[in-house]
Amino acid sequence: MLKTLGSQIREFKKDSLLTPVFMILEVIMETVIPLLMASIIDDGVEKGDIHHIYMVGAAMVLIAALGLLFGVLGGKYGARASSGFARNLRKAMYENIQTFSFSNIDKYSTAGLVTRLTTDVTNIQNAYQMILRMCVRAPFSMICAMVMAFAINAKLAAVYLVAVIFLGGCLALIIRQATKYFNQVFEKYDDLNASVQENVSAIRVVKAYVREDHEKKKFKKASENVYHMFVKAESLIAWNTPLMQFTVYACILGISWLGAKMIVADTLTTGELMSLLTYCMNILMSLMMLSMVFVMITMSMESMERIVEVLNEKSNLVSPENAIEEVKDGSIDFEGVNFKYSKKAERMALSNVDLHIRSGEVIGILGGTGSSKSTLVQLIPRLYDVTEGCVKVGGVDVRKYDLEVLRNAVAMVLQKNVLFS
Repeated sequence: MLKTLGSQIREFKKDSLLTPVFMILEVIMETVIPLLMASIIDDGVEKGDIHHIYMVGAAMVLIAALGLLFGVLGGKYGARASSGFARNLRKAMYENIQTFSFSNIDKYSTAGLVTRLTTDVTNIQNAYQMILRMCVRAPFSMICAMVMAFAINAKLAAVYLVAVIFLGGCLALIIRQATKYFNQVFEKYDDLNASVQENVSAIRVVKAYVREDHEKKKFKKASENVYHMFVKAESLIAWNTPLMQFTVYACILGISWLGAKMIVADTLTTGELMSLLTYCMNILMSLMMLSMVFVMITMSMESMERIVEVLNEKSNLVSPENAIEEVKDGSIDFEGVNFKYSKKAERMALSNVDLHIRSGEVIGILGGTGSSKSTLVQLIPRLYDVTEGCVKVGGVDVRKYDLEVLRNAVAMVLQKNVLFS
């Protein structure tokens, strides 16, 4: 699956590589600032050295500006990479759908294909951007902050370990439960799109038979199903913020209490305590971001599978090697033709059909609704392949022709007219 999706990144590989590089540089800038802040307090404010305050302050401004620049560049390249990736996915799916035979199309609903080209691609686009930016930034920021915190004071930094284990365990439980609901949402989206598509395309029939209320109820039911699934999932995700705040404030209290004792005992400076409090926010916010990345990836996993399914679908009707490039005449022969739409079908749509039509002859095929008149005609330009027997045009089995040549030689006026915009 990842190989299939990865092949669609193509010309956006450079942007995809530059994004995490800029995110790492931004994190490095953010990690340095608390150390400079500690230096201002310990070596500038407490000692009354105004020159030191100006020098370190100027360095902080410069580093903050560089961090801002790297963040902007990371956002720019991340947006370009994810948008380009989404564009390539849509293009690849659309082009592959154009190659599908009728039997390939029959596997999917129209609404299902529309959902894949819109909602599913958008989910993957958002997840890819999160992977390029937050999936690199969050763990790297947490590791840098933890290293710096332990370098300043290992005893106080141990508070972070407890907080990380507690918050990580809670977030893992939330994600595990929310995932079940997110996986069901996209099936409901198909039902919702199907309701809209069917209603709009058949709006004249709906109004002619005064079925507006019935169609409204159908749409409301489909919409309610999507709503309830999202409410269940989002209600679980909503626990992220209060848990995060509880852990942050607990850490601040713990570090402030223990840090105050260490300052009194002269084993910790005020500046170092301020740095540790800043790293506390970095560590826990990184964990929060990481949890949201996992949620986004989890949401998009179902979308990935649905898109890869379409990308990997291959038409079962292709031109043979050394295909015949010319149709000699308009004669049509059905020889012992049996046909069914699916291998699982219990009965044939056409059975033991033997029909010979001479070139230039005009015939009419009569039958009731559902008697397979259209099915019979669709076998001539090879829109479907026969299950048994063969169909010949110009005395040659249609499976031996180049598909484009055959279909250019067979003119069809379908039962249902469609005007393209």
